[in-house]
Amino acid sequence: MARGFSEREKENIRRSLQEACKQYWMQYGYKKTSVDELCREAGISKGAFYLFFASKEELFCEVLCSVQTEICEAALAVMEEKRSKYGVAEALKMVYREYDKSNFLYDADSRDFTILMNKLSPEQAKKLEDVNNRSRQLFVNQPYLNLMVKPELAVSVIYSLLMNIKNKHLLPCDHPSVFDFMVDSVLDHLYQ
Repeated sequence: MARGFSEREKENIRRSLQEACKQYWMQYGYKKTSVDELCREAGISKGAFYLFFASKEELFCEVLCSVQTEICEAALAVMEEKRSKYGVAEALKMVYREYDKSNFLYDADSRDFTILMNKLSPEQAKKLEDVNNRSRQLFVNQPYLNLMVKPELAVSVIYSLLMNIKNKHLLPCDHPSVFDFMVDSVLDHLYQ
């Protein structure tokens, strides 16, 4: 009979599984990442994995939601420091650089991501949708921001700017510099 894990061990194992998931997801994608590999990285048996997550999909959903939430919280902190369109600019630049570190955040139209989405439970899909909705509203729902355009247009422009990361390999110039230039150029048309 397997011994139980202490609360500290559980916390460390859960964190190890999440970190392994991020690394393998970035390197191999969802489909090619196996529970066996994740367990090996975390130093647990495959059977023990299911003490922490009901499925591989649950782990991937949790990782995606937690990374997006962390990025949103960091962006909000930047905007709270500088309560203006200049804070938005700094926050967007930070978000872009975080996305650049984690390709699974912007590769949502890949076949691999579609496979994951199709395997999520309705509850997991809803959780992901809620996190995505909060992310979309981050740059329009702050009381100190005065939009010059409809919120839907602002969200669409910001999303379009961020999704240019998918073409970063095509740019003849340093892609973060291109993003920074675009943000600095467009913000005057979105915010007062």
